[in-house]
Amino acid sequence: MTPLAAAPEIRTRDADRTRQAVLRAAMAEFADHGFGGARVEAIAERAGVNKKLIYYYFDGKDELFVAVLEQTYADIRAAERELQLEASEPLAAVQKLITFTWNHYLAHPEFLALLNSENMHRADHLRRSRRIRDMNSPLIDTLAQVLARGAERGEMRPGIDPMQLYISIAGLAYFYLSNHHTLGAVFGRELMSGDSLAERLAHILDVVTRYVRAA
Repeated sequence: MTPLAAAPEIRTRDADRTRQAVLRAAMAEFADHGFGGARVEAIAERAGVNKKLIYYYFDGKDELFVAVLEQTYADIRAAERELQLEASEPLAAVQKLITFTWNHYLAHPEFLALLNSENMHRADHLRRSRRIRDMNSPLIDTLAQVLARGAERGEMRPGIDPMQLYISIAGLAYFYLSNHHTLGAVFGRELMSGDSLAERLAHILDVVTRYVRAA
């Protein structure tokens, strides 16, 4: 391959790396300061790029926040696909999803912070996304298949709504982790110790397992 022919590919790779660097920097800035408090100048500094370059890739702060939200959902959906829930036994698949969701939230507190910020803005940015529903639908479809297999085998209750089940799984993890400061103060307990986290995961597993399991 001649150097002339390779140049466009190199430029494309460099552009992709730069765009990803901006997205990751923006993710950290928005997570730390929320949409309202985040500054494009600070994002440029975090990414090590010129501020003008951010406006080259994104029309503005709103569009950048939409892209950041899309990236965070793309990250978690890609990791969920690696679980291969459709290849697991139904009950084990649900428990695998619970454990993954809990651990992902623990490992990515920025995801929770971004959701908190977007809820403050009533999902205004997510509603602008053309990709977000397409990214989330396959997970619900897979979970529906898992629940159907479980019901056919008599292992799970029939008629469970996969979307409601996923919201419950996410909510049981999300509420605890995003509110651990206030909950810890109210109940006088250290909720983020290793023992407390293990206790919470065991509780979520028990609650959801008892719900989905056939009588």
